[in-house]
Amino acid sequence: MRVELTETQRQLRDTIRAFAAERLRPTAAATDRDGRVPRELVAELGRLGVMGCVVPERYGGAGFDHVAYALAIEELAAACASTAAIVTAHASLATWPILAFGSDAQRARYLPKLASGEWLGCFASSVEGGLVARRDRDDWVLDGRARFVANASEAHVAVAVAAVDPDGVSAFVVETASPGWRVESVAERTGLRGAAPGDVALEAVRVPRANRLGDEAGGAAIAGRTLDAARIATAATAVGIARACLEDSLVYARQRRAFGQPLAEFQGLQWRLADMAAAVEAGRLLTLRAASLFDRGLPYSGEASMAKLYAAESAMALATQAVQMHGGYGYTREFAVERYFRDATVIASAAGTPEALRLAVADHLLGETARA
Repeated sequence: MRVELTETQRQLRDTIRAFAAERLRPTAAATDRDGRVPRELVAELGRLGVMGCVVPERYGGAGFDHVAYALAIEELAAACASTAAIVTAHASLATWPILAFGSDAQRARYLPKLASGEWLGCFASSVEGGLVARRDRDDWVLDGRARFVANASEAHVAVAVAAVDPDGVSAFVVETASPGWRVESVAERTGLRGAAPGDVALEAVRVPRANRLGDEAGGAAIAGRTLDAARIATAATAVGIARACLEDSLVYARQRRAFGQPLAEFQGLQWRLADMAAAVEAGRLLTLRAASLFDRGLPYSGEASMAKLYAAESAMALATQAVQMHGGYGYTREFAVERYFRDATVIASAAGTPEALRLAVADHLLGETARA
């Protein structure tokens, strides 16, 4: 299957590539060091249409498809993976479920501010720490904790998935200015530090009944479909990290000399570079294939899981290769490959661990076999 890019998709890719080179790459090390969300850059991405990439124009978005969105995320990640993670958490985990499952009133209230980047979004799940919702007259009341919530310290809106007695799960749109919403701490983690994930506590947070997403018992399905969609953007982030490893390794191999000749002239290193290039291309094609299926309304869950699994493991492998090629310099912050390695370790478990993704791919394959 070939994914032929349209002129619109290519234009967005090239625009974001230029922006990433000019605005993100020079500040990526500082974003990582400071562990903060670069709000001024997020505002610029909003003006470029990235924050509302797949949101229709009638809600203030750019109206692009998911192939264009994946291309944009790759370009961001190749320059600064933390920024790509911020956009993914915002666009895939908060904005998209409101677009896909929200009521007309919810879309009209939240999407314009999310699409412009005026408001930042996040996703809080009951999987980590446990969120519980109960009815109280015309409101829902949410209690509990959610861990490692990307964008937590800066988010204005959260899509929260909570358990509802007796055995149900519901999804809600929560405004983080609501009394009882509190960011307890910002996690100090190895990579993607600029996304500043935090632990969030909800203590009797009142949510209007009108802010429930979808059916009362539909929260689990909403969470599952949201994670499926997010895997495409997470795969694109991994492709961007892998590409950065390849590009930096190519530059270093041409410039660094050993035994009187550039490293690039050694056959063993040439083979390594060839394998790295093949892995980047394969990861990109798997990612764009999943995005293309999504855009055409075809089943894409298995393909998204496969793309994320392969791209994330490739990013880890390429980051390791890049550090090794740089020798002792690869372990210092003088070269960016040290940051790529740390970012790759985190992206490996984002939107599904390798084990969970392998099970998802196996279920997809076995289901296809049964239908045949």
